[in-house]
Amino acid sequence: IKNGQKIPADLRVVEQDEMKVDNASLTGESEAQKRKVEPEKRGSVHLEAGNIAFYGTLCVNGSGMGIVIATGDNTTIGSIAALAASASNRDDFQTPINKEIHHFIKIISAVAIFLGVLFLILGFVLGLDALDNIVFCIGIIVANVPEGLLATVTVSLTLTAQRMAIKKVLVKNLEAVETLGSTNVIASDKTGTLTQNIMTVQHIWYDGGVKLANGLGEGVADQKSATMQYVRNCISLCTTATFIDEEEEKNNVPFQQRKFSGDASEGALIKYIEPHLRASGTGIVQERKKNKIRFKLPFNSTNKFMLHICEQGEEKPHILWMKGAPERIWSRCNTILIDGKEKKKDEYKAEYDKGLFTLMNNGERVLGLCYTELPADKYPSDFKYNWEGERGEESNFPYENFTFIGLTALIDPPRAAVPAAVRSCQTAGIQVIMVTGDHPDTAEAIAKMVGIIRAPTRRDVAAKEGKEIEEIPRDHPDIGARVVRGVELMKMSDEELDNLLDYEQLVFARTSPANKLTIVKGLQDKKLKRWKDGSRPPKRIKNVVAVTGDGVNDSPALSQADIGVAMGIVGSDVAKDAADMILLNDNFASIVDGVEEGRLIFDGVEE
Repeated sequence: IKNGQKIPADLRVVEQDEMKVDNASLTGESEAQKRKVEPEKRGSVHLEAGNIAFYGTLCVNGSGMGIVIATGDNTTIGSIAALAASASNRDDFQTPINKEIHHFIKIISAVAIFLGVLFLILGFVLGLDALDNIVFCIGIIVANVPEGLLATVTVSLTLTAQRMAIKKVLVKNLEAVETLGSTNVIASDKTGTLTQNIMTVQHIWYDGGVKLANGLGEGVADQKSATMQYVRNCISLCTTATFIDEEEEKNNVPFQQRKFSGDASEGALIKYIEPHLRASGTGIVQERKKNKIRFKLPFNSTNKFMLHICEQGEEKPHILWMKGAPERIWSRCNTILIDGKEKKKDEYKAEYDKGLFTLMNNGERVLGLCYTELPADKYPSDFKYNWEGERGEESNFPYENFTFIGLTALIDPPRAAVPAAVRSCQTAGIQVIMVTGDHPDTAEAIAKMVGIIRAPTRRDVAAKEGKEIEEIPRDHPDIGARVVRGVELMKMSDEELDNLLDYEQLVFARTSPANKLTIVKGLQDKKLKRWKDGSRPPKRIKNVVAVTGDGVNDSPALSQADIGVAMGIVGSDVAKDAADMILLNDNFASIVDGVEEGRLIFDGVEE
């Protein structure tokens, strides 16, 4: 398998050279996932196995070799297709408007037959002609049949579908319009639905504090500060990602929307730094030409950092730039840059630990930056650099005692309109839960940003009490929102799942397609609603569940749901085929418009 190739079957990787695959359509993870040769632990989740390359995914970096372990229907995607097919074959499925119309027709039929028979009996009692009496009875029954109901409902649904198309919501099934209006639970995917599916630099830690990467006012990174100059230089010169479309440059496409080649994290870094470099009259390409790379050590899973040694011009010392895992970068430094001046790093360890904890707790991917100057008398322009040893201890240039610059934190941010849309749904009595294949920490952070989680989670309670998360019981009275992994879900009984679904604020992370199907079925079949304070008795409920998704892994849940909503731009063909409705702009906020239109249908039919 080479860079750019589609994986032709499920493979057990036996050789790899920096091989990364894009599993977004299967797991919902925004970043490309590195493959490895080493075996996984017994009992590991199949979709999370690092030594398996799945059919249909794309190799986006490096190369590798694997042994075919499954083809066709036996592949992971094949099993997902089978799940979707079984979920779509529901003979007893009826939409809410279907049920209401059937119920209405039964009542009208009963009334019509009752009146017809009543007047038939009265006619015979009064001695009317038998034929006239029967014709009169049939006339009464027929007169009570609402012949215009079919046309009224069809026209109402069609007009609503047209209005929704204007709002970028394509309706595949007319009855789905009203179903969305009857929905009381929305199970939403995260990547590409609630979020933009674009890795973005969210925060930067430098000069001892966390700053917002972009924005106006206090608390935002100051691009003119001395330390930020080093941040920009390190990102420019210690990355290999590049913009690839010259047409986008000519048309002045915003940098955040431009295509690039390279790692997703590096792509986010260059998209962040390029506009600031342009504002100062330069750019990444110019900086790399001016400061040519003399030596580079690519990122690998052992070192967890990448290293570039660059020129600064003739008779100037070379500079070593390093970027990677925060703990690896921090451990190799003995000084830290504060306001552009080197200070002892131990004096700022508390601030560093606090900043790193804050960023990691936000579910952001954190990278550390550092540098050191290599004296020109020891390392002349023609010096040959070599990296040797496990930690670089046998190299012919320094491998530690660097100067720490700061931290960059990346995340796939939520769409701007999503928090208001989630709030509107909750106000309208609709429960919004997140079901994603991504990491629990990231899922929890995004859920808090968009308002799906407002109450304390197990992590919040642990932080408040100064304990480890494992020390806090899952039924702790202060926990008002639950974040549940797919592995935990698989071990739950039906009763435990029913109790879990009592929580109004829920996030399911690291879920497989089978897990998503279980969640949807659990929501649909939930019979009892329990109230913690005991103020109200249990009541029987029947949820109408809408599911949003864009990947192949979402198709079984989309088929099982009362209404499946797929993404039009980033959505896979499998997801679109399984869905009843497609969001042409991939915006979760469009669902709110659909709910409003759906709730107006009954009013129109009644009129």
